[in-house]
Amino acid sequence: MLYLIGLGLNKEGLTKETASFIDKCKKVYLEGYTVDFPYTLSELEQVVGKNIVSLKREDVEGDKLVKEAGKEDICLLVYGSPLFATTHTSLIMDAKKAGIETKIIYNASIFDAIAETGLQLYKFGKITSMPAWKKNYFPDSFLDIVKENLSIKAHSLILTDIGLNLRDALSQLEISAKNKNMKIEKIIVCSQMGTENKKIFYDTLENLKKKDVKMPFCLILASEMHFLEKEALLSASKFI
Repeated sequence: MLYLIGLGLNKEGLTKETASFIDKCKKVYLEGYTVDFPYTLSELEQVVGKNIVSLKREDVEGDKLVKEAGKEDICLLVYGSPLFATTHTSLIMDAKKAGIETKIIYNASIFDAIAETGLQLYKFGKITSMPAWKKNYFPDSFLDIVKENLSIKAHSLILTDIGLNLRDALSQLEISAKNKNMKIEKIIVCSQMGTENKKIFYDTLENLKKKDVKMPFCLILASEMHFLEKEALLSASKFI
């Protein structure tokens, strides 16, 4: 049996039911390559009560987990909701093709948490991701999705690459917007949502570069806002 378990947004987000599934498993794995966790592996192990092995992308995307699940009960812990990333959907499909029984345990995701900004979730368009730029690698296609969303007056959630700090992310956004002739006045930054250290900022790029924002965080480019959205956003960013 292969259990795919969502951790939610903080280390205390596991339910008693979820804990019972983890107790059944001979091995407990963690998908640790798509997000900067707001807690350490040892802190999570204390909550779970078991040794946890952090996996790299090739371990999850390969046949390692499917083979092991064919012999004994194992689980893969995923930050947020377990099927938010397409990689995990592929894993479930591979397991089913191999005749391996699977069970998915859902939890809160960042898409649930950003409702705290006051923006209405049904007004969001396609979600996009910002990769970290490297030498001779400066992808900016994430802004094409943003432009598409703006064309239908939809808000845009931009997930940021693991290890990408806020200042660099904002610089990449600024350069990309200039290359695509986009004018960005203000954006929303959501940091460590679902935890006691959550922060919501709504400001200009220059002002946000001066903020001390911890990972994980995401960016939101709001489209045309209803006056209630604007009022709620200003309230959330002022007091959180």
